Amino acid sequence: MRIYQDVQFKTNPTMIASWPGMGNVGIISTDYLRSKINADVLGEIDMTPYFIPESIIVEDGVAQLPEIPRSILYYHQDPDLIIFESNAQISGKEGLTIVRKLIHLALEYDVQRLFTTAAFAKDVSHTVPPQIYGAYNSKDLLTEFKDSEIEPMPNGYIAGLNGLILGVAAKYNIESACFLGTIPSFATNLSYPKASLEIIKLLETLLGIHTEKQELEQSIRLVDSQFSEIEERIRQYYPNAMKDNEEEEEWHDLVEDSEVDHEREVPRFIMDKIEKLFEEVKQDREKAPQLKKELDRWNLYELYEHRFLNLFKDSNRDTEL
Repeated sequence: MRIYQDVQFKTNPTMIASWPGMGNVGIISTDYLRSKINADVLGEIDMTPYFIPESIIVEDGVAQLPEIPRSILYYHQDPDLIIFESNAQISGKEGLTIVRKLIHLALEYDVQRLFTTAAFAKDVSHTVPPQIYGAYNSKDLLTEFKDSEIEPMPNGYIAGLNGLILGVAAKYNIESACFLGTIPSFATNLSYPKASLEIIKLLETLLGIHTEKQELEQSIRLVDSQFSEIEERIRQYYPNAMKDNEEEEEWHDLVEDSEVDHEREVPRFIMDKIEKLFEEVKQDREKAPQLKKELDRWNLYELYEHRFLNLFKDSNRDTEL
């Protein structure tokens, strides 16, 4: 870890750490907040020892290794903050090593509280306002937030470093929480800034600051129209979706749900099937036509075009030399 600035905080700083995840909720909220308060660079973690490439990039016949991810530390005074942003999730012992480095840094600066941000997928329409869940590494912190509008996270788990760091922090008596904004299940692999906005508002309340949010609100309006189109297309083509007998029972259940309150409930199995195909194509490129056919079937190809074409770019990277 390289520290570029000799910073002396007047109070015990709060640390906010963020990695990519579902809906990019966490990284969007942290990055937006950091940029709006004009936080300065404090240091950087050299990711070279921890990043293990699994493929190479080939462009116009020229092969090269992918770029090393960046993990930057920022600081802000009044309020005193240390903000960590990384553009890659590193798993395994390498990820644990990065978390420990951050905790040791937090101890050096006498950090008393550490917050991470993430997403929580639910079977809801994008028209439903996001809700914030909280997961805490101490009962005292849970009790403190008990009377707030933040609901304790239901039983489950938090994947990746956003959650792992809470467990490590607990061993060093650093009170930590992960705040998760709810997103529609079909948006897990699409950016969902609406949930990020709610997390930003929460962090501002906790830190006693205020930032301009016009740019983020504009992004929300843009993606809202796309999500409305996705949901409308699903409902438009939904009656003809299931033709296999084995799926008929599930289809009837979903039709009943959508007829009861189709403004709030989104047929999840359709988006789950598409997401499953995306994952399968990553492993077997010959299934790409099947994915394309499914996207065309629901008239969703235009909205997923960039992601679909990236699969072919990845395919070039995986070509054996």
